[in-house]
This record gives sequence, C-alpha cells and structure tokens, in this order.
Amino acid sequence: MMRRGIRGVRGIGWIARIRGLAAALAVLLAIAAFAPRAHAHSQPFSYADVRLEPSGLTLTLSVHPVDAAAALGMAQPESVVDSALGAAARMRLASILATRMRFEADGRDAALEIVSARPRADNPGVTIEYRSAWARMPGRFHAHALLFPHDSQHQTFVNVYERGRLRRQDVLDAEHTEATFFGGGTQGLLAVTGTFLAAGIHHIFIGPDHILFVIGLLLLGGGIKRILKVITAFTVAHSITLALAAFQLVNPPSRVVEPLIALSIVFVGVENLRWRPGHRDARVLIAFAFGFIHGFGFASVLREFGLPREALAASLFAFNAGVEVGQACIVLAVVPLLGLVRARAPRFAPRLVTAGSVGVVIAGAFWFAQRVLQAS
Repeated sequence: MMRRGIRGVRGIGWIARIRGLAAALAVLLAIAAFAPRAHAHSQPFSYADVRLEPSGLTLTLSVHPVDAAAALGMAQPESVVDSALGAAARMRLASILATRMRFEADGRDAALEIVSARPRADNPGVTIEYRSAWARMPGRFHAHALLFPHDSQHQTFVNVYERGRLRRQDVLDAEHTEATFFGGGTQGLLAVTGTFLAAGIHHIFIGPDHILFVIGLLLLGGGIKRILKVITAFTVAHSITLALAAFQLVNPPSRVVEPLIALSIVFVGVENLRWRPGHRDARVLIAFAFGFIHGFGFASVLREFGLPREALAASLFAFNAGVEVGQACIVLAVVPLLGLVRARAPRFAPRLVTAGSVGVVIAGAFWFAQRVLQAS
C-alpha cells in the first residue's frame, strides 16, 4: 500500500510538472502572438546589378527598408519606402551609400552619379540607380563596397553584365569587400595578362624560399646547357601542379605543402655538400621532383589573389609566365656572378659553394621547423 501511495504521489508530481510546462508554453505563445512585431529582417541582403557598356556603367542597387532606415538613423523603415514622405530620405540614402562604394575602370576612379532613388515595385525596399561615364569599355573593372558596416552579417549580391550578358557573380560582405572583373575582347585580355604577369614576378621576388631553392640548384654551376636543363625541369614540373591546383583537380593543404617546400631547400643544400667532382649531377632530377611541390605553393598564392572565372586560362598562363620571368632574373643575376668567381678566384669557388650550401640547409631547416610548428 505504501509503495502504491508513493508511486501515486510521484505520478501526480509528473502530471503537475507537465501541466506547468504546458501553461508556460501557452503564455509564451500568447506573448509572441500579441507582442509588437520587430522591424528586423532575417536575411540582411542587398542586390547590385552592374551593367558595363562602351559608354559607361549603370548600377542598380536594391536595399531592404530596415537596412535603409539603419543607414539613415530612422526608427520607422516604412517611412523610407513611403512614396511621398520618403523621397528626400531615399536621395540622402543614395548619397550615403555612394560614399561606401568605389569603382575603378582600368585603374581610374569611376565616379558615381545618382540617377534615381525610388520604392521598389515588387516588394518593400528601395531601388537606387547610379551612372558613371567613360570613354571606352575597360579591360579591368574593380569594385569595393561595404554598404552597411554596422551589420557584420550583411551581404551584397553582385551581378556584372557586359554588353547585356551576365559575366560574373560575386558576394561582398564584411570579410570580402572587393571583386575584380576582366572584360572580354582585346582590352580584357591585355588587362588580365598585365595584372597576372606582374603578380607572378612579384611573388617570386617576395618568396625567399623559392629564390633560395633556385640559388641552391645553381651553386654547383655548369655550362649553359646544364643550367637550362635544370631550370627547364623545375619550370615544367611546377607548371603542371600549378595548373592542376588552379583548376581544382589536385589541391593538397598548405600545412603539408609549405613544410615540404622547406625540406626541398634542405635537400638541395645537402646534395650540394655531398657532391664531388666526377660524381653524377642529379640537379635535373631534383629540380623536376621538387618542382611539383613548389607548383602547389605557387597555386596557393594564386588562389589568394583570385583567378577570374571569365579569363581563367589567360590569367593562369600570365601568372606562370611572370613566375618564369622572375626566375630568369635570378638565374641571370647568379650564374654570371658564380662564373666570374670561378674564373677569377678558382680556389675560393669551392668554399663559396660550401658556405652557400650550408646557408641553404640552415634556412630550409629553420623554415621547416617554423612551418611544422605553425601547422600543429
């Protein structure tokens, strides 16, 4: 009897708890139903259609009324879209947003002129139209925009049309505020080539690991034919993996690639120290084998720079050509200097090779340890 009584009391306790939870839920639902509706919107998006024509660009920007009110410091978003009362506010919004966008056509600023600011016809919001004139269609068009910096979640969907044809789509937000578009035709091709050729040259000269690897390959010297074979092997190998990674066919993580690049520097330095006159010169094989790894390193930089989808092949070719130009500059600087040392001070030349190779090994080992620790 006592056990049944205890169970009965426990059963009544659980029923009471369930009833209490149900009552609390009913109260919350009632509050939600009758509470004033907030003016926040769940998707903080805006839309920008950029139309590029030979005479200039037209920008049509669609803005949600909540974003518009926040930018204007207004409490009521409905006031912005009111056809009569909000006209002045919409023009002021257009002026504010114009200061938060910057467009460049072939490196020259494309100043925006406000054409209109009106309520959207299809749903609540504001449509603003801007225009900018130029003398010719640009080959390179660059956009920078952070329309609503107070909202870190806000996104602006950008559609770029060239002569009426959709050529590029992008999303700009607080972490990605810039986009570059390369046009079609001769102007676009020249812009792509110039931009990525310079990027390839720049990367070689700011990448001490690639420079040191090439110098390590050159320290033992040799005739023009031997040097050309070594450099060609390295070029062919890194060009293959650069293309594979750029087209997303093979994409190893940088935490693996970067330490391997450092190890390649150590390896070439050790091989230089082990080499003796009369032994086989394995530099062609070394350059080819490790060239594959260096190609993935080049690709990681190229991904950060951003390959334009509308000119993928041209940009890849130009970047690789820039890498070769930078590499050729290193060869033309180092090879004659080493040849001069061998001709003028033949006794000092072996010491220079030894000292240089030791330096290569130390630098490579330091980078290897540093990159492994950073990856862990």
